[in-house]
Amino acid sequence: MTDGPKEKLKRFIFTSKTNSKGEPQEEKLEVIIPELLQASYSFYTWPSAPVLAWFLWERRSELLNKRILEIGSGTALPGIVAAKCGAKVTLSDSVTLPKSLAHIKRSCQLNNLVINKNINLIGLTWGLFLHNFEAHGPVDLILGSDCFYEPSVFEDILVTVSYILELNPGSKFLCTYQERSSDWTIEHLLAKWNLHCYIHNINNIGSSVGLDIHELIGDHSIHLLEISH
Repeated sequence: MTDGPKEKLKRFIFTSKTNSKGEPQEEKLEVIIPELLQASYSFYTWPSAPVLAWFLWERRSELLNKRILEIGSGTALPGIVAAKCGAKVTLSDSVTLPKSLAHIKRSCQLNNLVINKNINLIGLTWGLFLHNFEAHGPVDLILGSDCFYEPSVFEDILVTVSYILELNPGSKFLCTYQERSSDWTIEHLLAKWNLHCYIHNINNIGSSVGLDIHELIGDHSIHLLEISH
């Protein structure tokens, strides 16, 4: 393995001046994410992931025992944060990318999460249903960070999301999207698959502890979308 990409450990620290009940009490969560330098995009934590992770952290009181599926997990930062906050999390990435699935396991290992005990992992390829997804149990919330990175996969993602939402009435898809081109849009696909989209304001994320949102996103344009039937 000496000829492979070099691993770099990246630390993400989430803080709060109140506990999950809203009472004055400082809380802190540290998550360690392995990144492989000079490797493919799924081994790197893109700016969308910490935005979604912070959004979840600030709503951690709502996550306890929630059944969450993260699609296209990559380095799995949002899913791991949700698991650390008491959610029942299933991480996933394409079944055709075994190295990505192995990397997710590595992320879990570094954060003391045991597969099939504290957290679950499945192969899930957007647009393809190679097995009965219902066997994995109900889902309250789907997570995705920077899944919409290429227009060719937009419909595959929304087909997958629509299918899971139909299986789980009342569930929703929470995702962060990095705008790479003003010409790229999912609006027509949302209408096609009978999906509704609400855009959350991310400007105040982390402001209660003095975090500047631009520390997370830099010069990128990030949107936080909530999609439902």
